[in-house]
Amino acid sequence: MTLQQLRYMITVAEKGSITEAAKALYISQPSLSGAIKEVEKESGITIFSRCRAGVALTKEGMEFLGYARQVVQQMELLEDKYINNQVEKQRFCVSTQHYTFTANAFAELVQQFGQERFEFILNETQTHQIIQDVRNRFSDLGILYLSNSNESVLRKALEENELNFYELFSAAPHVFISRNHPLAKRKSLTLSDLKPYPKLSFVQGTYESSNFSEELFSNEYSEKSIKVSDRAAIVNFMIGLEGYTISSGIFPKYLQGDSIISIPLDEDEIMHIGYILNRDKELSELGQIYISALMQYQR
Repeated sequence: MTLQQLRYMITVAEKGSITEAAKALYISQPSLSGAIKEVEKESGITIFSRCRAGVALTKEGMEFLGYARQVVQQMELLEDKYINNQVEKQRFCVSTQHYTFTANAFAELVQQFGQERFEFILNETQTHQIIQDVRNRFSDLGILYLSNSNESVLRKALEENELNFYELFSAAPHVFISRNHPLAKRKSLTLSDLKPYPKLSFVQGTYESSNFSEELFSNEYSEKSIKVSDRAAIVNFMIGLEGYTISSGIFPKYLQGDSIISIPLDEDEIMHIGYILNRDKELSELGQIYISALMQYQR
């Protein structure tokens, strides 16, 4: 198989469609389909499964793509250094649950890095996708949490995907609300106190369950529930709709100023926030810088 074929496979995986990938690569669809068949025949595995919506990676395909990305990235580094005579372009990607402190630490990483050429990616996404991103080597590391309620399921998912979890710090549950919320003056809150207000949570797609939820006590029934896909929306709903969400209480002022506050939740649970890595990998130099930046936010 050729380097060009590996690039084709990566594009197909990212687009989720042979038709769209062919357009992006400026080649014909039959040519791309033929390249996929050649690679699958040579590797002896089925990399993509076909469906009405397009294509999806098989379990074997996920592993193949992880190594393909590494090969392509290393070749790009070689081309930059020895052919194009350019300063080495560094790539670093983090997939994370929706935490302000992970974005802040990422900004600090960029500021510390200082080189002229780099490709840094911060992917705030669903819990299951974080696991897949690291498993497929799209991301260098992933940030998520374990708790009493989700640990058994997530540990099993990490084991199946040959990933290790490394705890950074633990945090007691807090309620995030607007500074002008009716409960804002309280020293602590209970789940009962929150029942009259809209519960805000992040969408988890086909993995919509308490085990993959980003919020503690997500299995508690609520008459008012709003699910969103991005952090900006959840902040707006806290401010405009008197909504709340339950998380770690770590909420630096870097992006939202003083508009959001956190109040301790008087319930028995702990969030163990950490990062996940492939078992055969160690933290890169950039990964170490990023983790060091994260550690300053431990309470």
